[in-house]
Amino acid sequence: MKQKIVVKVQMNCEKCRTKALKIAAVAKGVSTVSIEAEKEHVVVIGDRVDAVDLAKSLKKKFGFATIISVEEVGKPEEVEKPKEVEKPEEQPAEPIQWPSSYIHCPQYPAVLYYYDGFYRW
Repeated sequence: MKQKIVVKVQMNCEKCRTKALKIAAVAKGVSTVSIEAEKEHVVVIGDRVDAVDLAKSLKKKFGFATIISVEEVGKPEEVEKPKEVEKPEEQPAEPIQWPSSYIHCPQYPAVLYYYDGFYRW
């Protein structure tokens, strides 16, 4: 899935434009990089490019970067439609039956003995 990402970056000189193009070209999945709209927008076309990561790297260098748009590039026929999966009918859950017989441990009564003013167990 190819996508087109437009990021607005404040670039004042040719050196800044070159740096912006280099930063955008290094991003993972980028195939084409260009500058448009009065030398203010960096346009990146690529496959599975992370727009937020690209904007963060441009912002780190220039101090200002805003994502203008992210859109898919290509023919609408290429986009695969999700297939409907038939789910089996849901049956009500059976109640959990706990065992009725528990293993009983012998119970001894606690006896409190009193000797010479001291309690002892």
